[in-house]
Amino acid sequence: MTSRTALVWFRRDLRAFDHAALSHALRENDRVFCVFIFDREILDVLPNPRDRRVEFIWESVTELRAALTALGGGLIVEHAHAREAVPRIAQALGARAVYANHDDEPAALARDENVKNTLKSTFGADFKTFKDHVIFERMEVMTLSGTPFSVFTPYKNAWLKKVDESTFQPHEVEKFSAAFAPKVPNAPEMPSLEAMGFARTNLAALKVPTGVTGGAKLLEDFVPRMDRYDEARNFPAVKGPSYLSVHLRFGTVSIRQLAAVAIARWKAQASGGAGTWLSELIWRDFYVQILHHHPRVVHRCFKPAYDAIAWKNDPKLFAAWCEGRTGYPIVDAAMRQLNQTGYMHNRLRMIVASFLTKDLHVNWQMGETYFAEKLIDFDLSANNGGWQWAASTGCDAQPYFRIFNPISQSEKFDAQGQFIRRYVPEIATLPDKHIHAPWLAPALILQSANVSLGATYPHPCVDHAHARETTLALFAAVRD
Repeated sequence: MTSRTALVWFRRDLRAFDHAALSHALRENDRVFCVFIFDREILDVLPNPRDRRVEFIWESVTELRAALTALGGGLIVEHAHAREAVPRIAQALGARAVYANHDDEPAALARDENVKNTLKSTFGADFKTFKDHVIFERMEVMTLSGTPFSVFTPYKNAWLKKVDESTFQPHEVEKFSAAFAPKVPNAPEMPSLEAMGFARTNLAALKVPTGVTGGAKLLEDFVPRMDRYDEARNFPAVKGPSYLSVHLRFGTVSIRQLAAVAIARWKAQASGGAGTWLSELIWRDFYVQILHHHPRVVHRCFKPAYDAIAWKNDPKLFAAWCEGRTGYPIVDAAMRQLNQTGYMHNRLRMIVASFLTKDLHVNWQMGETYFAEKLIDFDLSANNGGWQWAASTGCDAQPYFRIFNPISQSEKFDAQGQFIRRYVPEIATLPDKHIHAPWLAPALILQSANVSLGATYPHPCVDHAHARETTLALFAAVRD
């Protein structure tokens, strides 16, 4: 009898458990090989060789390779163009099919269509993909009229109604591990970061846990804190978030496991924190389906009328925002956190996005692009959704006249200035009362704190009250 051989292509799903494509491949074939490609189509255009995401992926792939080896398999790892390498490797192994999990980003869909066509036309192999990255996707949660939701709350209600006992069932892998093919003879060694043109970052110094073990460690740490999540998540100086976003991005945790934990805790204890965290996971699904149904949001506003907004896009103001020298301490602290660590607290993401668009009048796309370059947890659908929400150009966004006041936000969510002092040390000795708006402090207070506005710390780059009026006028012009 002819042996059935398959190749599993890992992408944003770097784990060897509860893995849809891997489970299907093992159940349907006699020999299963696995591959991960450091895709040059993506990596060659990255501007910084010290990219924390690449290092996180490299560490996670190293752990994945060990996990697959322990199960009796292995992992072929190449630094190449995936659309060329995957068909080449599949043909060399005699694979009748390549298995992968869905990726609904437009560039990924185009790449996958190319791979699918090459496999079929070159040697008649199939390309099979599966849902894995979200709980519900594409056409699974629709309105009663069969159209996609564009408002979150009714989407969430429909999402919750669709959940049943089978929703969070894991895709078994170990049970079918006998189908793993032995290690490929003469397979190349896994390329080093340096061989691919990248270098180590401060990931280890920041103590960012990588791989499946890192994701499991963070989840174990978060579960006892989950009940307080609804309150603690808003304060950047407090250990409130789960810090699992990067692990969700690269699939070193299972979304089914996380959602199951959240729902169980929410129902069992009526926990406000668990319910709030579950809502965040549902928001993630929501933005993925928005991207699927409305791929135009990658380059345009979800609300087409707002494409006509006459953004000012002052390059000096944008540079001040990027570098954390706007003169607004909470904004500067947040941007410096991003630049130094590749992470930004979610409350701060909203504050700085509102500030860029509605105080500096810079197009949200410029901020979105900067985040895409810096965030270790960058995810196109969530990043785009968040920016369009803050800019009031997206689906179910905050109203355009809701404009965060950076001073009151700072006073409310970093009252003692703990977060500000960590990232803006030049004003650390200011009293709590004055650290949120140094330019309003009496001269003697500034002098005693060794703060010289315009020298040791900048004057505010814009007047918030005046900027607010300009924002209202910009939106009124296109609404009228």
